[in-house]
Amino acid sequence: MIAEVRKTVIDGLAQMNYDVSDVTGDTVLGPEGLDLESLAIAELAILLEDTYGSKFTEEEMSGFTGLTIDQIAGEVTARTAVGASA
Repeated sequence: MIAEVRKTVIDGLAQMNYDVSDVTGDTVLGPEGLDLESLAIAELAILLEDTYGSKFTEEEMSGFTGLTIDQIAGEVTARTAVGASA
């Protein structure tokens, strides 16, 4: 499922007009990588919430800038698995 979430994130970034030609699962969303602004982070979180039902607090979203795409995909996957087993 991580690969599916990674694709969703990358497709979402492309729709927000970010250059994703060199983006991989190891790409950091913050200044060391894509340097996403807070609005883009919020849009990405909403996309993940709408697609996978994973809810994120504002504090969690602000921490996205230090994460890679695969780390976020792993978090979404874990939350989805917990939600499915509940």
